Amino acid sequence: MSAKIVVTQPVHAEIVERLRAAGHEVVDVGSPQGLSASELRTLTAGADALLSQLTDRLTAEVFEETSLKIVATIATGYDNIDVKAASAAGVVVTRTPGVLTDATADLAMTLMLAVARHLPSSDASVRASGSTGPFKLLYEPMGIDISGATIGIVGLGRIGEAVARRSHFGFGMRVLYTARSTHSVGFPAERRSLEELLAEADVVSLHAPLNDETRHMINVDTLSLMKPEAILINTGRGGLIKEVDLAAALQAGVIAGAGLDVFENEPDVHPDLLASGDRVVLTPHVGSATAKTRLAMASLAADNILAVLAGDPPLSPVSV
Repeated sequence: MSAKIVVTQPVHAEIVERLRAAGHEVVDVGSPQGLSASELRTLTAGADALLSQLTDRLTAEVFEETSLKIVATIATGYDNIDVKAASAAGVVVTRTPGVLTDATADLAMTLMLAVARHLPSSDASVRASGSTGPFKLLYEPMGIDISGATIGIVGLGRIGEAVARRSHFGFGMRVLYTARSTHSVGFPAERRSLEELLAEADVVSLHAPLNDETRHMINVDTLSLMKPEAILINTGRGGLIKEVDLAAALQAGVIAGAGLDVFENEPDVHPDLLASGDRVVLTPHVGSATAKTRLAMASLAADNILAVLAGDPPLSPVSV
């Protein structure tokens, strides 16, 4: 039976064609930005499925008197979706975990190295002068050694474990982690409380989900626990960090640097972070942005839609 599928923002043409080839009507909105709840409610009137992205605001308003059977978000996080309201309306919510693990873990390592070795400012210096200048033994700013250092992984899920694995086997790092229970990962990893981890780690990498318990877990108090030579990396969720506190800590030298791919109030970045100079490396939420990974994410979301519309269980549902 033909169903109506609404696609909010641009996706791969082959994904849209695949949905149409299955006999469904596809309304390809092609919005250049995330849609509001009121816009989504209007667009999904009479629709059976919604293929959304993490900047679409799926509040309870969207699910009032809805005809939707499924919302498939092309993301692993889903704090932009009122999952309880969706469930109460009989709407399945799915996400795309697993397929973006390696790409996001790779970017976390990239940010760690970029901050530790001051890559953005070094690149800018060479470009500005057209020269490397004379060699200086006492070069400033000196980098921070990553090999053999201690990394603290906050949240040892798929991506957190992938970062831990790269850190241990690739850089000989000692691995600490926080989790609700002890994990066995096949290499040495020591469980710590958040406070203990922050105090011991040379690099702290955030991979926790965003919820009421974890929002602003990195703030003026927890930042004060970190070493002055420590680096903070966030490829998880922007709201894990209170950005104004991080900016103040960077500018005061409370910690050495930070690498951020996600932000508290995306798409906006706190102006105090922008004013923190080369102590912070910023990327525009591109953790999963490789051609292979983004296609795999969109494909999994389409798989979820086709499964539910066919009367089959979703492949990767969000639990209420």
